[in-house]
Amino acid sequence: MNDNKNQLREDAIEFAIQISDLCDEIKGCSVCINQIVPSSSSIGANIHEAKYAQSKADFVNKLEISLKECSETEYWLELIFRKGKMEEVIYKDLRNKCGSLRRRLIASITTAKGMAGDKY
Repeated sequence: MNDNKNQLREDAIEFAIQISDLCDEIKGCSVCINQIVPSSSSIGANIHEAKYAQSKADFVNKLEISLKECSETEYWLELIFRKGKMEEVIYKDLRNKCGSLRRRLIASITTAKGMAGDKY
């Protein structure tokens, strides 16, 4: 499971970089940009923090925060797209990557909650 966690973290970092790069190109949408950059980077930051969790409950909590940030990022992506600030192909790619992170976080949380006293 350690390799899966590392890959999830790496994918979250790459996703945050892509969002940041996109936002560097967007003009006139500062409210959305000021929301999506922190939410997208928080996904990976909380996955990273989970690695050093003090307990299973803390580990699950960090992943649940990542999941919430992922959901928020999906919202801001859609809003930016609907405002006409990104092309549809870029929106769909980023939405799919965010959805993949979300599904993998849900699977990780489900697995972690199911572990009876095991080391997470």
